[in-house]
Amino acid sequence: MGNDISIRKAEGNWVVRAGGAVLGETQNALELTEGDLPPVIYFPRDDIAMAFLDKSEKVTHCPKKGDATHYSIVTKSTTLENAGWSYESPLTNVDRIKDHLAFYKSDKLAVERV
Repeated sequence: MGNDISIRKAEGNWVVRAGGAVLGETQNALELTEGDLPPVIYFPRDDIAMAFLDKSEKVTHCPKKGDATHYSIVTKSTTLENAGWSYESPLTNVDRIKDHLAFYKSDKLAVERV
């Protein structure tokens, strides 16, 4: 694909959980691999409970993927600031991740194959 990025369909069923709630579950996740970095799972936006996500002011830039909009996750017990991101207008070489979200794994947020 160029730019040492590859995107493929992630095998199996994937779930993202935060604050005891399932935020999303899909069989249509994408796995993005970039160089030697660990793979990142991208969930289709349609498979995420967007009511739990608030768009934040944070925007970051990746020269290989474009500008990433960040989202905070609001649960009953906590707000996880900038816990997820989306390339809403990705560069052409990674346009498959458009309309997908990825999440930063932590002790309060899990991204798992189930």
